Amino acid sequence: MKRLRSAGRILGAAVIAALTLAGCGSTSTPVADNTPITLTLATFNKFGYSDQMLAAYHAAHPNVTVVQNIAATSQAAQDNMFTKLAAGSGLGDVEAVEVDWMPKLKQYSNLFVDLSTPASKGRWLDWKAQAATVNGRLIGAGTDIGPEAICYRSAPFIKAGLAGDPAGVAQLLTGDWNNYYSVGQRFTAAHTGVAWFDSAGATFQGLANQYSNFFEKSDGTVIATTNPDVKNAFVSVLNASSGSSAHLQEWSTDWNAGLANGAWATMLCPSWMLGVISGNGPKIKDWKIANVFPNGGGNWGGSYLTVPTQGKHAAAAKELALWLTAPEQQIAAFVTTGNYPSQVGAYTNPALTGAMNPYFNNAPIGQIFADRAKAVTVTPYKGIKYAAIMQAVQDGLTRVESKKQSIDASWAQVVSDINAL
Repeated sequence: MKRLRSAGRILGAAVIAALTLAGCGSTSTPVADNTPITLTLATFNKFGYSDQMLAAYHAAHPNVTVVQNIAATSQAAQDNMFTKLAAGSGLGDVEAVEVDWMPKLKQYSNLFVDLSTPASKGRWLDWKAQAATVNGRLIGAGTDIGPEAICYRSAPFIKAGLAGDPAGVAQLLTGDWNNYYSVGQRFTAAHTGVAWFDSAGATFQGLANQYSNFFEKSDGTVIATTNPDVKNAFVSVLNASSGSSAHLQEWSTDWNAGLANGAWATMLCPSWMLGVISGNGPKIKDWKIANVFPNGGGNWGGSYLTVPTQGKHAAAAKELALWLTAPEQQIAAFVTTGNYPSQVGAYTNPALTGAMNPYFNNAPIGQIFADRAKAVTVTPYKGIKYAAIMQAVQDGLTRVESKKQSIDASWAQVVSDINAL
């Protein structure tokens, strides 16, 4: 699950240095089956872990009470993770991690419990498990992946004289990013009263996920400032944004209010975004999903559950993390919030393949996101600086959308910020 970062900065070198001094031994102690314990589950945004799901776990484990703490953004969760790793205490028993900062976390794999078991081998998509594996140790149990479709509001489409049904919109948007922008110009010219898309930052994310080596070479060498694809994407999305965007930074208060008010007509829609849209805009009745994505396919985000060794109940926490990421719970989370499973055992389950979403006018989300997952052909390389580079670019996009800088001036600052990492 990808949760695009807030404007907060990546933590400084002092915190990272402190991590190298943290102990590698677990402080956990065995807990008898009948000893009452409380496990804290730290997530962010919408993971789909409902009160009913956690109550079901308690019913099966009467001695275990699970308390979920939900951070507002991935950035807030990331800052909390590295601060408390460095401190050596204060983390939850189970901590969620977003895929973009997993590479940085893997440097401190000794501070996390190995979640692999004989029974869990082969449960996840190979690339999903590999991204959280260090020297044969699985430090993150995969939750979701983020195959992308296009979510859209049918009423303003029809008002603009465009197709309003999912099949018609899919046909309209089949093509590259230039086609997506071009249709947006036609939509904007119709003066429907809403924007074409939400923000340049969110749209840039979809572009970035379609390159194998966008910011870094596979050996970790940073190429973000010299790779022409990066600057071209930066400029093109801002040019499109100038007339078609709502100019609302994703995850901001204003962005949440925009969702509530139906302020834009389309948005890039990884499966986990369904819960974000419906949760923020319960009164908007015309959201639908088109089984299409510019340039073919893309995967935006996906997360993991980790168990820090600093916890007192590591064995019980490992059991909880593996239960939450088992196929049955992944399917339940998908039905609740749209988080598409990363467990291969879920993909043939009728509860997944036949899933429909009432909020999105009974969209057949099981079939749509199965198709979108098959359309993903690129797994981007993400090294230890990926998250920080993406933050620098996102900050640059925001400066232009908020009219603080021109495109050229902002790009120059992006280059400077990346070179300073």
